[in-house]
Amino acid sequence: MTPPASRPAPAPIPDAADDDDARAPDAAARRAARAARPPVTTRFLIELDAPEELHDFLLRHLDIQRFREQRSLDAAELERLLSELPANARELLATRGYFAPTIEIGETLPPTPAAVTAAGEGPVPLGRIPVRVEPGPPTTVQSVQISFLGDIANDADAQAQREAIQREAALLAGQRFTQDQWDRTKSAALRRLTAERYPGGRISSSLADVDGASSSARLYVELDSGARRRFGAIEVDGVQRYDADISERIVRLTGLTPGSDYDLSKLQQAQQRLLDSGYYDAAFVYVEPGAGGEPLPVKVQLREALRQKLVLGIGASTDNGARLSLEHIHNRLPGIGWRALSTLRFERQDGLASTEWSSPLDKEGWRWISLLQMARLDNNQVETTSQRARFGQAQEGVEYDRSIYLQYDRARTLTDSERLSGVRGRIESSLTANYAWARERFDDPISPNRGHALAVELGVGTTLGITRKPFGRTQARWLGYFPLDRQAELPSTVPGERPTARPPTRLGRLALRLEGGAVIAEDSTPVPDTQLFYAGGDTSVRGYGLRDIGVVQPDGSVLAGRYKAVVSVEWQRPVWGDGVSRSPFEHVLFIDGGAVANRVQNLDFQWGVGTGLRYNSPVGPLQVDLAYGLEVRKLRLHLSVGFVF
Repeated sequence: MTPPASRPAPAPIPDAADDDDARAPDAAARRAARAARPPVTTRFLIELDAPEELHDFLLRHLDIQRFREQRSLDAAELERLLSELPANARELLATRGYFAPTIEIGETLPPTPAAVTAAGEGPVPLGRIPVRVEPGPPTTVQSVQISFLGDIANDADAQAQREAIQREAALLAGQRFTQDQWDRTKSAALRRLTAERYPGGRISSSLADVDGASSSARLYVELDSGARRRFGAIEVDGVQRYDADISERIVRLTGLTPGSDYDLSKLQQAQQRLLDSGYYDAAFVYVEPGAGGEPLPVKVQLREALRQKLVLGIGASTDNGARLSLEHIHNRLPGIGWRALSTLRFERQDGLASTEWSSPLDKEGWRWISLLQMARLDNNQVETTSQRARFGQAQEGVEYDRSIYLQYDRARTLTDSERLSGVRGRIESSLTANYAWARERFDDPISPNRGHALAVELGVGTTLGITRKPFGRTQARWLGYFPLDRQAELPSTVPGERPTARPPTRLGRLALRLEGGAVIAEDSTPVPDTQLFYAGGDTSVRGYGLRDIGVVQPDGSVLAGRYKAVVSVEWQRPVWGDGVSRSPFEHVLFIDGGAVANRVQNLDFQWGVGTGLRYNSPVGPLQVDLAYGLEVRKLRLHLSVGFVF
């Protein structure tokens, strides 16, 4: 037995008053004729007795409801509509998994006095019709069977793809059958089929075999992959200001090369990397699937950014208060062709001036990088002014990003007590060789539901000045998202695709964050403060201000320390859900802890607990948190925008 197909709804009965409108000679007369009509009233009322979960659904979708305000409806036509109501109701109930309903229509009752009064001089109401619906037992999905035709059926390289499709579809087994869920399962299977190797895939047949006696359903889908397709030549359009090699290299570095298997995620990654490069205001990367097994040319359509751009920004943060910034971007410096980003930023406590230059990518994805920066940090009773210079290379790869560079740091630290005493403050400098590595594996780069990321920095160097001593520095960050729902055990969308419809996430997910840092050196080594660590703030330990957690001095000032440890556990749970898409609003509960010290044994965690509200916007999450610092015994508001690891 298969769910019945929906039949076309009957057309509304022509209204006699509409004939008067048609005979009216002009628009003004037609408006006058309509104005002369009596007010529209309900001609009949369906008094539905049905379970709560179905009551509003049936009243909203029953065909007969479309005729409630039809002026020309008479008793004979109403009887005809009532005779069709049971079949219409069965069709609707079948889409919700009820295939053995009992539907009873009682005798028409006279209209209520209030309904007669409301009708006034208009047509008299035809009465009230009691309808009782017993849906019967819901149908449960007993099994879901996926079969394959085309090249995917015997392709050894596609074994993981076949298994992923079958596992995702199998999640429907044991759940109540509904037409919406069945349609979503088929659509998800087709999306995963066409996401890799087989862009021309299609559903060749599908069947829902319902056994009314056992209230169970066996579902079948046959997927035809067609031919396995590969990428062809890269064709770039829209290049004027910048070399075509720049865009082509960016595309190739995502793994999208001629001869490689078609992969939708690589097209999307290439498009995003083109936009992130700063050279282009718009980018569109696509292929046009054609017949046969010929390679698919990769079309790259670009709209280039201006050569120079000046950006004025005004903002605020709960960490640093009001912010004013000015950025100048030059996408092609004369003579060398490098890209330059120069920034001025003024905040309530901090200030920054920097210029960062980077070369175009080479064939291996490496680019030269350089940085000059001056900064001022006012940490309540401690003021730090610093200078930094950096030169090296960076690579943004398919699997991970990495960079190798030399860095010079100079920092002057002055406490309030030193200033009052006329002391100049401590001035320290260093030169280090550094290596940084980062890898992200999230299902969604904007609002992740599952996945993890790891970043590690290693540096060795020496202090400068009168006393030169070696030291080492390391820092690591890890972030993981773990969905708590059974439905979320497997990705519900294709790799690289921004989700548009996920299974319901009633329990949400856990977000775990770990951070650690260490400077390894003799106690007497004068390491610059900019190479040391603080904790606290919106993205560190909530419940404490920016850089509030450090090494407390006898005068009450807080200095940076040589060791840092931060841990955070956050439960993100939907405020509500429609069972189809991810809830736009989520409630969060969290506990953060952080410690900074000059010796490992002195690390003493300070904890913050709190709750917040998170809005998942199309450009990233907006989160407002209220945290309580257990050590300082104060409430603090925190605001964070966007997802950045």
